[in-house]
Amino acid sequence: MTDPRHIKIQDYDYPLPDERIAKYPVSKRDESKLLIYNKGVISHDVFKNIAEHLTPGSLLVYNNTKVIQARMHFHKETGALIEVFLLEPYAPRDYEQIFQTRQECEWVCLVGNLKKWKSGVLSRIIKVGDKDVEVSVERLGEESTGHLMRFTWSGGVSFSEILEAVGELPIPPYLNRKTEESDKTTYQTVYSKIKGSVAAPTAGLHFTDAVLADVEAHGIERAEVTLHVGAGTFKPVKSEEIEGHEMHREYITVHRSTIEKIIAHGGRVTAVGTTSVRTLESLYYIGLRLMHNPDLDEEQMAVSDQWEPYEESTFVGCDSVATSEEALRAILAWMDSNHTNILNTSTKIIIAPGYRYHIVEKLITNFHQPKSTLLLLVSALIGDDWHRVYDYALANDFRFLSYGDSSLLIP
Repeated sequence: MTDPRHIKIQDYDYPLPDERIAKYPVSKRDESKLLIYNKGVISHDVFKNIAEHLTPGSLLVYNNTKVIQARMHFHKETGALIEVFLLEPYAPRDYEQIFQTRQECEWVCLVGNLKKWKSGVLSRIIKVGDKDVEVSVERLGEESTGHLMRFTWSGGVSFSEILEAVGELPIPPYLNRKTEESDKTTYQTVYSKIKGSVAAPTAGLHFTDAVLADVEAHGIERAEVTLHVGAGTFKPVKSEEIEGHEMHREYITVHRSTIEKIIAHGGRVTAVGTTSVRTLESLYYIGLRLMHNPDLDEEQMAVSDQWEPYEESTFVGCDSVATSEEALRAILAWMDSNHTNILNTSTKIIIAPGYRYHIVEKLITNFHQPKSTLLLLVSALIGDDWHRVYDYALANDFRFLSYGDSSLLIP
């Protein structure tokens, strides 16, 4: 495996006129365009026909995360507007638990207009159902990628209800518009169900119930993973070489049934979106670790070093190479010994040219920003042909980024 650290991000630039960025989705999700890259041959279709381009008997894996209304606003007594943007749970750390808390909780957050808020507690009265609820926020200090914030509130309602009442859905900054009521529906996949993301896994936005039924009718199986997408997904690569770019940590959950399905399909799948890719490929390295040390806990098995896949030491004790099935069986063995059917951990994996895919063999994905880690991931799959794919998309009026059109990439 080639070490990609000295890749120059300038080599992954391309001209993207503002008018090619889709500000809104098409009126029917599955009527978006679909570019097909099949072993070097490029063509296009409509997304609702996606099943016709997949292999009967194959496995489609998608991310079932749900975008939360993560942006909250408070006013100081001076009138200054302070924005608090939820990044990840801190106390309790578990996503499901934190949304059910009924009095207080702590989050790692980004804070807008921080220079106007040196100290103190900010409060506001909101309406939750027929209750007047006072919500307060206090800054406790810095923590990892943001600020540690404590929220307290009255009324005995859940934090989930607080967000539903007062939170704002955080659409991508490059849309250059405010969140609208329609985004609450269009910026969620039809299969979203596990709350936690601050950005949508946008490759999945094209699916409808009819398309999913058609996928099933074509003999293609489905499985779910959960990766809660962080704000770092929009973080541009600012360093000249990608060695200087730090990937953000994202939390993943994978059930036994998904791992068993992947093994049953020879350890190879079609991934819906880059978030599914990062989850699936992280499973391989988690499995490698468990082959070497089956007594690790979920924190210890996290892919906490983004360069781990490129280090020779990664493979020590695993006979240098393990198949995807062997790595996945090591996770099942860990589940057996820990009497659980669920894996909860995190990943900071970076997938760039030089990476060798272990589980993902095909990818459904949108068209990504220039000089982004997501474009590096695509290039790792189809090589320099990403230039041909993006040139074709630009020449044939494809729409770009989150609300844009889709592609199916078969290397």
